[in-house]
Amino acid sequence: MSDVVATEGAVPSGPVELRLEQHRVELTGYCYRMLGSAFEAEDAVQETMVRAWRAFDRFEGRSALRSWLYRIATNVCLDMLNGSKRRARPMDLSSPSSASSALSPPLPEVTWVEPMPDGRVLPEVGDPAELALARESVRLAFVAALQHLAPRQRAVLILREVLAWKASEVAELLGTTVASVNSALQRARATLAASEVTAADPADPLDEDQRALLARYVDAFERYDMDLLTAVLHEDATLSMPPYDLWLRGRGEIRAWMLGTGIGCRGSRLVPVLANGSPAFGQYRPGGPDGGFEPWALQVLEVSDGRITGLNSFLDTAHLFPLFGLPSRLES
Repeated sequence: MSDVVATEGAVPSGPVELRLEQHRVELTGYCYRMLGSAFEAEDAVQETMVRAWRAFDRFEGRSALRSWLYRIATNVCLDMLNGSKRRARPMDLSSPSSASSALSPPLPEVTWVEPMPDGRVLPEVGDPAELALARESVRLAFVAALQHLAPRQRAVLILREVLAWKASEVAELLGTTVASVNSALQRARATLAASEVTAADPADPLDEDQRALLARYVDAFERYDMDLLTAVLHEDATLSMPPYDLWLRGRGEIRAWMLGTGIGCRGSRLVPVLANGSPAFGQYRPGGPDGGFEPWALQVLEVSDGRITGLNSFLDTAHLFPLFGLPSRLES
């Protein structure tokens, strides 16, 4: 045990702490899937690290360090989820609106599934099949679908289907029986099947065709050419804008919105990032001082079969741009 005294809410530097830190990325991915919030996930992992540091002298290797940390993280997440409402996407809350619909007042941050930088939750190297599954399991649609599950079912499904734990290992972690774990897994699978999202649909890295598609999207968006933009969208593509619950479906509605209420996006600049195993962009709109560009949205795209199927614009740039390492403004 390190002889450094921990300050409140912080883990000091030392040999034990380095061992704990080796698990931070995978624990953050686990907590993010459980909680649906980038910021809550990081809080949960920090609390996990603090609890582990304080109890490490009593750990004594009775189980694998990784399993022990997951047990702590699970308990932290279950405590945080106790009594809380599930996070959602706009399409979980209402039917699609029309481009002429007025925006209702923004809803609180706790309403929404939030985007997460890939680097915070995905390993840099590993087996290609495992990396593909990891990317798929942090996609916005999958994380949102997980929020429909009861918290313990959520933990069971993530541990069994995403992290490939044995039923006996999950039962030990949760202090229950293998039969109970298997039953919870079957109920969780049924719930996900109803939402038409699975944990076993691996996502491949962007190939040359997908990179070309994204280049066409950026060119069309920055030129604000709606003919080019709608050409890269699937006919049933969706557009959502948390913290507003309004969302649109279909190329025609998206085009009408862009040329109507969304016309302020004309002249925007896009800066690429990676979020939720998907291509993403920091969007900056013109209008800053000296002709600069101001943060407007974090766009997370969903791509399938050579078209963009979802454009998710998160408008809470004050919190999200620093999280993604995006600059506070762009010069002209």
